[in-house]
Amino acid sequence: QVQLVESGGGVVQAGGSLRLSCAASGRRFDSYGMGWFRQTVGKEREFVAAISWMGGNTVYTDSVKGRFTISRDNAKNTVYLQMNSLKPEDTAVYYCAADLYGGANRDPAPYDYWGQGTQVTVSS
Repeated sequence: QVQLVESGGGVVQAGGSLRLSCAASGRRFDSYGMGWFRQTVGKEREFVAAISWMGGNTVYTDSVKGRFTISRDNAKNTVYLQMNSLKPEDTAVYYCAADLYGGANRDPAPYDYWGQGTQVTVSS
């Protein structure tokens, strides 16, 4: 069993920055692929970014490229999402997820565990 706990969400003005963190339990965190997804009311969960097990591969959805950066610290069992130049359309609940097979997947299906989410609100 893997538990994921997100933190770092909040309210920020457009153009501002936030850094989300996702702390994972489990002794094999360095073998997990990790992803960030987001969801707004009435919409499907949307892929944001993902990072492979050793951090060698990162992928992003087009709308956040150049603004968001995913990274991981395997010594701390933590994955981060640095979000810069935030826009009102980035407002959502952000979830982290763990893929026990280590990939950086855009599709939510391969992810085995999910956190409870953290709210990000960007005001205009």
